[in-house]
Amino acid sequence: MVSSQLGLIGCSLLVVALALLKGATAESYTVGEDLGWNIPPAGSVAYSTWAASKRFQLGDVVVFKWTGPHTVAEVTQADFSSCTKSNPIALYDSSPARITLSSLNGTRYFICTEDNHCSVLGQKVAITMGGTGQYTPGDDNSDDDDDWWRWNSASSLTIGTALSAVISTAVIFFLNYI
Repeated sequence: MVSSQLGLIGCSLLVVALALLKGATAESYTVGEDLGWNIPPAGSVAYSTWAASKRFQLGDVVVFKWTGPHTVAEVTQADFSSCTKSNPIALYDSSPARITLSSLNGTRYFICTEDNHCSVLGQKVAITMGGTGQYTPGDDNSDDDDDWWRWNSASSLTIGTALSAVISTAVIFFLNYI
């Protein structure tokens, strides 16, 4: 009887460990998928639609792959909106550019600094962690540090699920001994 209970506890702990590992796994996303980081045929809607379909989390890697004359510049929200390329936060000039989402800033903004690729042709993308990724003009709250919890909701759910599993296992274990 004791060995079957220990087996149940061992299996439960294995399930909890796997759930925690799944929650901690970083994903890698290629910007634009097959399009890559090139001039989008339909303007910026191509990249905003792509980003809206993803759920970016802390630790994920965003990969910009391109051919031809392109760059990737991380910029502020204001520079993103106006396609200002003179004051980038970071500039990547060789493909592929791999950028790890390593801060809890809600949205990070990227543009191409070549000619009119951003301003006229729409080669820009906003990456929103934990959100839709859809760029909304005039959204002044995307970098609000008071909203840090919105960007971590998925990891909280994973921890809550794991905690529930551990507590349930402990209750079952102790009820079998009463």
